[in-house]
Amino acid sequence: MDLATITPLILTYNEEPNIDRTLSKLTWAKEIIVIDSFSSDKTLEIIENYSNVKLYQRKFDTHAQQWNYGLQQVNSQWVLSMDADYCLTEDLLDEIKNQKSNSLADGYFIPFKYCVFGKPLTQTILPPRQCLFLKHQAIYIDDGHTQLLENKGQTSYLNYPIYHDDRKPLSRWLWAQDRYMVLEVEKILKTPTNELSIGDKIRKQIIIAPFIILIYCLIVKGGIFDGWHGWYYAFQRMFAEILLSLRLIESRYFHTPSPQNSKD
Repeated sequence: MDLATITPLILTYNEEPNIDRTLSKLTWAKEIIVIDSFSSDKTLEIIENYSNVKLYQRKFDTHAQQWNYGLQQVNSQWVLSMDADYCLTEDLLDEIKNQKSNSLADGYFIPFKYCVFGKPLTQTILPPRQCLFLKHQAIYIDDGHTQLLENKGQTSYLNYPIYHDDRKPLSRWLWAQDRYMVLEVEKILKTPTNELSIGDKIRKQIIIAPFIILIYCLIVKGGIFDGWHGWYYAFQRMFAEILLSLRLIESRYFHTPSPQNSKD
C-alpha cells in the first residue's frame, strides 16, 4: 500500500500534552486532517508547527458526528483514524506499506499497546480498532460514550500495534470518565438485555464488574508484572467501573441523569 494514498484523521480537544508526540510520527503524510473542538490550551499553537496539517474547528456534539464530519474533509482513498494520543511505529508503517495492492482488504483492525507515563504495558483490555479503511466504504455510528465504524467491505487485521500514550493529567481523565459513564448507563439501560455484550450484562449487575476488571487487568492480562504502571492502569479501569456502578445505582434507584456528551 502506498502511504501517499492515506490521510490521518485526528480529533482534538485540549491535547497539549499529546498532540506534538502524535504529529511527529506522521511526517510521512502528505496531508493530515485535524478536527478540533475549540481547544483552549496550546493545542492549536502546536499544530501550527506542522505544515502538512489541515485544521478544521467544529463544536462537539457526538463522537460519530465529529468523525463523520472529518471524513467529509478527507480527499484520499484511505483514512487512518487516530486519537490525539496515538503514536505510530516504524514497524506498523512498514507492515502497512507491505500490504499487496492486489489483495487489499477494505479495512484493517490494528492492535494497541497502552502506555502509562510513557511505558508500554504487557497487555491491556483495549481491543483492536478498525483504524485504517477505505473512505467510501465506511461511516461512524454512536455507541455509548464512543463510536463504531461500519464498514461495508471486507476487513482484516494487522500485527504491529499503535501505542496509546495519553499523558493528560489525572484530573482530566476523571472529568472525562464521569461523562463517559453517563452515556454508558444510557446505552446499557436502553438496550434489551439479550442484545447486550457479556461485559455489559455483567456491568448491569452493578456490584461485581469493578472487582472482575481489577482481577482481569492484574492477573489475566499480567498487569502485576508491569509494577506500579500496571497497578495504576488496573486501578484506573476499576475506578471507571465504580463510576459506572454509581451512575447505574443513581439512575435505577434515585433518578435518571441527563446524558452529557464529552469531547475527550
